[in-house]
Amino acid sequence: MAEHPAGTPRRSPVSRFHRYEGGDPLAPPVDLAEALDAIGEDVMAGYSPERALSEFLRRGGRDLTGLDDLSRRVAERRRDLLRRHNLGGTLQDIQKLLDHAVLEERKQLARDVDMDDTDRSFAEMRLESLPTSTSAAVNELSDYDWRSSQARADYQKIKDMLGQELLGQRFSGLKQTLQNVTDEDRAAVNKMLTDLNRLLDKHRRGQDTPEDFAEFMAEHGQFFPENPQNVDELIDALAARSAAAQRMLNSMTEEQRQELMQLSAQAFGSPQLMEQLADLDANLQALRPGEDWSGSERFDGDQPLGLAEGTQVLSDLADLDELSEQLSQGYDGARLDDVDLDKLARQLGDDAAVDARTLRDLEQALRRSNTFRRDSQGNLQLTPKAMRQLGQTLLRDIANRMSKRRGERDVRLAGAAGETSGATKPWEFGSTEPWDIPRTMLNGVLRRASGSTTGRRIELDDIEVEETESRTQATVALLVDTSFSMAMDGRWVPMKRTALALHTLIRTRFRNDRLELIGFSRHAQVMEIEELTGLDAMWDKGTNLHHALLLANRHFRKHPDAQPVLLIVTDGEPTSHLEADGSVRFAYPPHPITIAHTVDELDVSMRLGAQITIFRLGSDPGLARFVDGLARRVGGRVVAPELDDLGVAVVDSYLGSRGSRRGRGGEGVFDAGGDLFGGPGYDGYSGGWFGGRGFWVDQ
Repeated sequence: MAEHPAGTPRRSPVSRFHRYEGGDPLAPPVDLAEALDAIGEDVMAGYSPERALSEFLRRGGRDLTGLDDLSRRVAERRRDLLRRHNLGGTLQDIQKLLDHAVLEERKQLARDVDMDDTDRSFAEMRLESLPTSTSAAVNELSDYDWRSSQARADYQKIKDMLGQELLGQRFSGLKQTLQNVTDEDRAAVNKMLTDLNRLLDKHRRGQDTPEDFAEFMAEHGQFFPENPQNVDELIDALAARSAAAQRMLNSMTEEQRQELMQLSAQAFGSPQLMEQLADLDANLQALRPGEDWSGSERFDGDQPLGLAEGTQVLSDLADLDELSEQLSQGYDGARLDDVDLDKLARQLGDDAAVDARTLRDLEQALRRSNTFRRDSQGNLQLTPKAMRQLGQTLLRDIANRMSKRRGERDVRLAGAAGETSGATKPWEFGSTEPWDIPRTMLNGVLRRASGSTTGRRIELDDIEVEETESRTQATVALLVDTSFSMAMDGRWVPMKRTALALHTLIRTRFRNDRLELIGFSRHAQVMEIEELTGLDAMWDKGTNLHHALLLANRHFRKHPDAQPVLLIVTDGEPTSHLEADGSVRFAYPPHPITIAHTVDELDVSMRLGAQITIFRLGSDPGLARFVDGLARRVGGRVVAPELDDLGVAVVDSYLGSRGSRRGRGGEGVFDAGGDLFGGPGYDGYSGGWFGGRGFWVDQ
């Protein structure tokens, strides 16, 4: 440590503080998992990822206030301001002061015994004949020789009040500063207005310099608590209040406007103030024509507002309108960064600002966490990482449902037989499997190559262990009906959730299995999981199960040494098939030729040794008879689950099909409408699943 020279004082560390932005410092971080689940659900329902993100931010979460709630509070405050107030406060206050001054003057005239009777009579007559209009009465008394000192003081208060109110409209906090106005105060205000108009006029002509602004603020800075840093910030602050003052004037009745304009000439006892304020308004309107100078509001309350308070309320209403648009996020390029948190805190309190800040942080975290990506057309998409996270959530939900159905406890076994699968998985606390040394070392090398700042060769996150799950290799084809009826009857999202759950299960826990997702409507096509989950429902006549089976059997033939597993999810009979030339033939009711082609191709699946399960959605008798007949023919199973249990049914059937190899073409089990969970003929593995519920779910 360097020595300080003798006599040199040691400086203490400098501490810097900033305003606490609110919120619970011990609150947990934002829940990205909940947000991702909700966004994924909307994406599968047909929303774009951008819209799904927007909808979640609008709704909010379990412990997260959404934009809709903040917008509702903004609208409620706006209505409250309009319903509570009216704009006659200044005129009412002036009338009260005037009445009190006249009363005190009459008292003084009555008790002044030294006063000439003629003068007394003339003064009383003048007071009796005052106009009913407040402004006209004030102007009439401008040259009156007051005998009562209290009456004279009240009349002077009228002039000072007008000046304070008019200045308070344009300058924040100036009304309070001028509560006990003196001649020096009036002179200082006149000097400030003169210099301000000169500065604005030079700026409008492009002739001002930074030194002009600095000199003005050095002399008159006490009038501007906003502490503007340049002339543009000064103009912005003044123009916003001046426009609010104009909107207040526009909101008054015609009678109120006339009264106020006539009274304004008496402000500070001189028309000079109004002339300077008129010049100021003209300069500001020329410099900031984009402000709302012509708007108005309708006030229906019984609490009167003075000019300064009314202008502040109009300014608050403008802030609320701006916040409402920001919170709506309805414009191009909208981001939560646009929300003015300071204005939100002023209007709704610090808690509202904390809620908006949390939403903003959540949006930023989602965009930074590799949840979204742009495709070649610039559209937002969920990334594979986000799809995996969503799939894991669906699997956990399915596992919980299975556990409740069978009364099993949650266990976390990687495998029962201890045979290595050839795959690896990240090490977790409590893992007993042997390390995969090559993979662990490679992870360390890749981490250091990516710029890791630690010098250690191996970190905990680098460690991978051998996977030891007892299993046979399977080739799985999941055929999902993508006809329009699936969307119309509310089966669209459950179908996609099921496909994503099965895809995640196979890709993360049964990596040697080969899954192919096939969607079929008028045509059938092999789909990637991102394509299927983002698929929109399209009106396209036909349910081409024949084409889907052709694609599934092609998939089975590519992997002849694996156990074929055929899973079909549909809500309708086949109504189209492929002709020899590749064209599609559609017929409703189903044509015998379509049925024959479908049955023939399903026979091929049976001869390839496929374990076949058909998941029948809906209660259509014709569909029930058809799929029951198919299952009997090929030794398959029919399951008719509720929509909420579709994912459970498909995953359970897949896991059961992997439990034992049946001989190719061997007898299967027909379970038409029976209890999926242990009912008649159920061929699952009750209480087992290779080690219990949860071994196939990443916790």
